[in-house]
Amino acid sequence: MQGTQGVRLNMLQMFRHVAKTDGFMGLYRGVRSYCRYIFEVRLTVEQLSAAQLRQLTYSMTRFGVYETLKDRFTTSEKKPSFLTLVAMASVSGFLGGVAGNPGDILNVRMQHDAALPPEQQRKYKHVFDGLIRTAREEGIGRLWRGVWPNSSRAVLMTVGQLATYDLFKRTLLENTPLKDNLTTHFTASFLAGFVATTICSPVDVIKTKVMGSTEHKSILRLVSDTTRTEGLRWMFKGWVPSFIRMGPHTILTFVFLEQHKKVYRQLNAF
Repeated sequence: MQGTQGVRLNMLQMFRHVAKTDGFMGLYRGVRSYCRYIFEVRLTVEQLSAAQLRQLTYSMTRFGVYETLKDRFTTSEKKPSFLTLVAMASVSGFLGGVAGNPGDILNVRMQHDAALPPEQQRKYKHVFDGLIRTAREEGIGRLWRGVWPNSSRAVLMTVGQLATYDLFKRTLLENTPLKDNLTTHFTASFLAGFVATTICSPVDVIKTKVMGSTEHKSILRLVSDTTRTEGLRWMFKGWVPSFIRMGPHTILTFVFLEQHKKVYRQLNAF
């Protein structure tokens, strides 16, 4: 997003800049604290953030559809091929991208707000205020602006995470002494996080430009203008901070998912 600000800061300089101008919590803009929720029974409207809305819609859809499809195509004699896993992940990711687009729009806007001049800041009170104001002031279709790059990114992310995780896990179990345990889950998820970050990087850059922009440009023109002004290096801008976020996120996601599935199978056995 630095292209609109006329500055060029590396990752560490940007961390210092945000912490200095907006305070440490500026690094978590767009995410409401869960501290009160831990001690309360009821989840209030103000405590739901754009980040949580996105995860509730995007991740729930893609994981739910993928696991359902995988169960249907898996038998005791045969497991889905990698190409079949890729196809299932692509469908799941696309549907997740469509479902999660409104939350993603608001997440990007709330994070980008501090970088805008005061007169251009939207200052949403919370995610539902953002949904209502966006639909009222800009039309409900605005909530799906950038849905194609977002869904394309979701397809790549789901393929990079879910399909490659299953591939890496199967390869480790069949070709190494590793068993179906935490070590295997950690290794496979780390490799999946690396792949997902790499293949999603170009779409992530374009998606952020589209959702944070106040101009109306087609995706092709945006790609063309970006390539002309920044060269092909734009495709992997921000890869390191993306992997710092995506790597642990992917590892924790699959480690917890495997444990949840283990508990679920045990409960189903009774």
